[in-house]
Amino acid sequence: MDYKAYIAKHINAEGISAEEIAGAIAVPPDPALGDYALPCFKFAKTMRKSPVKIAEELAAAYPTDGVVESVGALNGYLNFKIAKSGLAEETIRRIEEEGSKYGSSDMGMGKTVCIDYSSVNIAKPFHIGHLSTTVLGGALYRIFKALGYKVVGINHLGDYGTQFGKLISAYKRWGDRETVQKGGIHAVNDLYVRFNNEADEAMEREAREYFRLIESGDPEANALFEWFKELTLEYVKTIYDRLHITFDSYAGERFYTDKMAPVIEELRQKGMLVESQGAQIVDLEPYGMPPCLILRSDGASLYATRDLAAAIYRKETYDFDKCLYVVAYQQNLHFKQVFKVLELMGKEWAKDLVHVAYGMVSLEDGAMSTRKGQVVWLEDVIRRCVEKAYAVISEKNPALENKEEVAEKVGVGAVIFGALYNNKIKDIVFSYDKALNFDGETSVYVQYTCARARSVLNRAEESGIGYRGAKIAEPNASESELIKALAEYPDVVKGAAENYEPSMIARYAVGTAQKFNKFYIESKIMQAETDDLRAYRLALTDAALITLKNALGLLGIGVPEKM
Repeated sequence: MDYKAYIAKHINAEGISAEEIAGAIAVPPDPALGDYALPCFKFAKTMRKSPVKIAEELAAAYPTDGVVESVGALNGYLNFKIAKSGLAEETIRRIEEEGSKYGSSDMGMGKTVCIDYSSVNIAKPFHIGHLSTTVLGGALYRIFKALGYKVVGINHLGDYGTQFGKLISAYKRWGDRETVQKGGIHAVNDLYVRFNNEADEAMEREAREYFRLIESGDPEANALFEWFKELTLEYVKTIYDRLHITFDSYAGERFYTDKMAPVIEELRQKGMLVESQGAQIVDLEPYGMPPCLILRSDGASLYATRDLAAAIYRKETYDFDKCLYVVAYQQNLHFKQVFKVLELMGKEWAKDLVHVAYGMVSLEDGAMSTRKGQVVWLEDVIRRCVEKAYAVISEKNPALENKEEVAEKVGVGAVIFGALYNNKIKDIVFSYDKALNFDGETSVYVQYTCARARSVLNRAEESGIGYRGAKIAEPNASESELIKALAEYPDVVKGAAENYEPSMIARYAVGTAQKFNKFYIESKIMQAETDDLRAYRLALTDAALITLKNALGLLGIGVPEKM
C-alpha cells in the first residue's frame, strides 16, 4: 500500500489536491511523533489560516479506520501512526509478491533519461579519479531503469585532440607493435608520458601534423588511432565488468566532428557569435558568466563546441526527458555556460539538462599519486581491496567455500560503496581498512547482514519449516522499526532518482541492516514461542534480505550467500 496516497485521499483540505498533499507527506525524524507527518505551512496561504489551525482542524476531521491508528496535530504538523499489524501485513506481503522487483515502479514509463558518465580518455588507463563518475553514473542508470524509464548510458569518450598526434609521434619513435599489443593500455600510456618528458618544439610540431592527418582522414594515422582506441576499450571493459557498468553508446568527442559546423552556423545566424581577440565567443556577461568560447583564433573547436553539438544530437536522437552529465564539480561553470547558450539558442529543452556534480576521491595520504608521482590506477585499488577482503574473510571463516568469489564481491563492493555512501558533492578519502570494516557503515556490514539472514532461512528450509504466507503477528518494538524501514524503501528509491543521489540508498541499506541486526538479537527467530510466531519472524527475515539485496543491487554490489 502507498500509505502517503492513502492518507492524502482521506484529507479534505480546501484548494489542495490529494497529489499535492501526498507529495508533502514525509517520515518524521523522531519515530515517537508518528510514522508519517504532513507539514501544513505551505497550505497557509491557500487556506488562509495558520498552519497550527489547519493541522488541528484536519486532525479532528480525519476518519478513523483500521489502517491509521491515530492522528494528532503538533506545532503545524499533522502526525499519523499506522496500525502496526496492518503495516506489517501489507509490507511483508508486498515484498513476498514483488521479490527482486520490490522498490521498482512504472513512474518513468514512456520517458527517456540520457546519462553521460565515466567518459574515459583513449590511450589512458583508469585512475582513481574516474571512480566516482563511473559508479555514480552506473547507480543512476540502474535506479532510473528500476523506475520504468528508458535509460541511455553514454560513454562520451575523450578521443579528440593533439594528444593523439603526440601518441603517434611517440609510437613511431620508440614503439613497436608487438610490445604495445602485449603491454596494452599501460604500454601506450608509457609512450605518451615519455613524449611529454622529452618533447622539443620540433616534436610538438610533428605531433600537431599527425593530429592534422587524423582529422584529414589519413589511412595510416587513423589506423593507429583506431588501434589505440581498441586497446583502451578492451582494457576499460575489464574494469567495467568488475564494477557492473554498462553503456548503450560510446559516441565520444570525435563523433561530433562533422556535427559542430551546423551548430556554429546556427549561432552565427542568430547573431550570437561575437569576435573577441580573433576567437568566436558567445557573450554571457549579462548572465553573470565569462564568455563561452566556441572557436579559438586558429579556428579550432573546444569542449563547449562539442558539448553543444552532443546535446542537440542527443535530443534529436533520443528525445530525452532528462539528460544528466555526471562530471566533477570543477566543471560547474562549463556546464552553466553550455546550458545557457542552448537556452539562448531557443532550445526549450535546455531546462532538462542536469549537471550531476560530484567531489574528488583521494587515498588516505591525501594525494591521488604515489611517491613516484605516478597516477593511482583504479585497477590497483580494486585489486588491493579484493586481496584485503580475501585475507579478512580467510581469517574470519577459514572453512568458507569459494573464498575467491566472495572476496571479489566484498572487495569490489567496498570500492563502489566507498564512493557512494556520502553525499555526491563531498570529497572522499578512501580507506581500505574502513571500507572493509564488518562493523562499520560499509557494504561489508550490509553484505554480512544478508549472509546472516540467509543462514537463518537456510536452517529453516533444511528443517522443512515454511514461512511464505505466514500469519502476521503483532510486531514488537524492534520488529516494528524494521518493518517501517522496509516499507519506506520504494520512497527511498524514488528520492534517490529525484535528487540524483544514490547515497540515499547506500545510507538506507546501512540503517536497515542495523535495524535487522537489532531484531535478530532481540527477537528469538528459530526459538520463537510458537510455530506461527517463528514463521512470521522468518517471513520478516526474508523480507529484509530481499530488500537489502535489492538496495545493494541498485548500487552495483553483489551479495554472497555465505561470509
